[in-house]
Amino acid sequence: MQSLIVALLLAAPHGLSVESTVPVAAVRGHASLLASGIPEVPADLRHRVLQYLYARSASLLDVAADGSSVLIATRFGGTRQMHLVDHPRGDRYQLTFGEEPVASARFIPGDEHGVLFTQDAGGGEFFQIHRFDRSTGRSVLLSDGKTRHESVRLSRDGKRIAFGSSARNGKDTDVYVADLPDVKSARRLIEDGGTWHPLSFSPDGQSLLASRHRSVADSDLFVVDLATGKKRQITPQGPASVHLATFAADGKSVYLVTDRWSDFNELYRLDLNEAQAAPKALTRALRWNVEHVSVSRDGARVAIAINEDGYSKLFFLDPATDQLTPFALPQGVIGELHFPAQRSDLLFLEMHSPRSAADVWHVDLNKHELVRWTRSEVGGLDLESFAIPELVRYPSTGGVEVPALLYRPKLGAGARAPVVIFWHGGPEGQSRPAFAPFVQMLVAELGVAVLLPNVRGSDGYGKTYLSMDDGIKREDALQDIGATLDYIARQPDLDAARVGVYGGSYGGYMTLASVAFYPKRIRAGVDVVGISSLPTFLSTTQGYRRDLRRAEYGDERDPNVRAVQERISPLTKVEAIEAALFVQQGKNDPRVPQSEAEQLVRALRARGRDVWYLLALNEGHGFKKKANSDFAAVATVMFLRAKLLPAK
Repeated sequence: MQSLIVALLLAAPHGLSVESTVPVAAVRGHASLLASGIPEVPADLRHRVLQYLYARSASLLDVAADGSSVLIATRFGGTRQMHLVDHPRGDRYQLTFGEEPVASARFIPGDEHGVLFTQDAGGGEFFQIHRFDRSTGRSVLLSDGKTRHESVRLSRDGKRIAFGSSARNGKDTDVYVADLPDVKSARRLIEDGGTWHPLSFSPDGQSLLASRHRSVADSDLFVVDLATGKKRQITPQGPASVHLATFAADGKSVYLVTDRWSDFNELYRLDLNEAQAAPKALTRALRWNVEHVSVSRDGARVAIAINEDGYSKLFFLDPATDQLTPFALPQGVIGELHFPAQRSDLLFLEMHSPRSAADVWHVDLNKHELVRWTRSEVGGLDLESFAIPELVRYPSTGGVEVPALLYRPKLGAGARAPVVIFWHGGPEGQSRPAFAPFVQMLVAELGVAVLLPNVRGSDGYGKTYLSMDDGIKREDALQDIGATLDYIARQPDLDAARVGVYGGSYGGYMTLASVAFYPKRIRAGVDVVGISSLPTFLSTTQGYRRDLRRAEYGDERDPNVRAVQERISPLTKVEAIEAALFVQQGKNDPRVPQSEAEQLVRALRARGRDVWYLLALNEGHGFKKKANSDFAAVATVMFLRAKLLPAK
């Protein structure tokens, strides 16, 4: 072991150390990947899988004040970088280049050539703030280069910036305010313990909306005076969400999305002179979660996207009458909404569906038409052949009904398809009918059915459903795994004897829980940055996340809670696991550390189990660099084909 580590250190890229408690070796042709147990990938398989992975997407980052251009994130090289598009279906002009992906970006108001963007290094999520000058093509680091910067907000005149940072003690996230470009001299505006996020500057630039976040279901909203730092809570006491909030155009009221007065995240208008009184409900008739809101600068319109059983629906609200008007869009999922600062007749949005990659469009409200700005390449694939998922529901314990998306392959008469269950992350995530080339490849090329359940604890179905797995209730929620397997067994075209599971982060935990607690019913599992032990995860995740995660999983310092956590941790049931496993991990993961993967791999191999292991030295919580993600995807297909399909 010692000689192996020394050899790997000599071969490792400059600046990357190799510290693994599992014997690993460099992957040929991939300087940043280490692996063990993974066979050589056949060239023909690699070629076919990569065709699906060549598909691009375009994420909407920001819109110019006059609506004449947009900033998008897309990938032409190894990572997603910032591009400018200056007219519909125009060329994508790349602004940033490098090995690390751009996380967010926006035009700086009042700065003709300035763009602000954030970026981390190696997947560590310690995001830094940069200014890009479009006249020179140069970037300047504005932040300190070492601490984490998140929730970056700019004032309407572009002179001030607010952000959250855990720089003070590594545990609490405070709110800082600075005059641009002097971010390094930022003043700590809020230092009150816990996790705080800036949300919106007031129109006059004198106040800031900020939230104190304890969990996805428990946040408070405050107005903060920038001159004095005085905070005024404007939501009532008691747990409820603050999904998003922004000032109205006149600065006298706030648009707030919360589940405080309903089971769903609804949109309200809260008069600041009547704070903590029940505000005006604006979307009560829609009865689904509001997920995106954009308020035009002149206050004439509010755009609202709701999540209706996974699909997005777009509405426009007239603030003068509170009338909601739907706008018909192709069936799919909306990613972002933006009114340009100077236009209330144009709404820009990001949209994707099972048969279309994420792209940027705008709605012209004068002409009542939808205009496409980008068309992302899809590797020459026939998108019309992509499977459309079926929305299904099936019963679980405690009267729970689990919604799920089922992708069925084309089968001959009487044939039964193997199944791969995709568990989403979060846990407060939701599987939605998104553009998913990897899923489509499994369906079309391997003839595998793919099932994406939204088990109790998933977002999108109201706060009652969302809270059903909190703390020690997670033990009951694991019954949904069995219910999912029972559903598969009842389907005449699905083969319950050939089931695999796949998931990342919390989905990785669900993957490991599946193979540990239902060992006779699972053949193979792919665990991507997953949790193998809840107590060890909570004690080793980054300090700024720990209390937030305890609100979801329970406090491991409580002996009674810890007893349940240990009982439902896959690591404690490792002797029961029979399925083959493929474990993938990023070395720099701040959320689920490398130790979670390696303690599981060691325990399984000590019992002679079949485990593949892949470690990326320059990644964090998931693989974002194309060479790494491509290899992981191809190896995953090879693994699932070997474990679920008959040998040829």
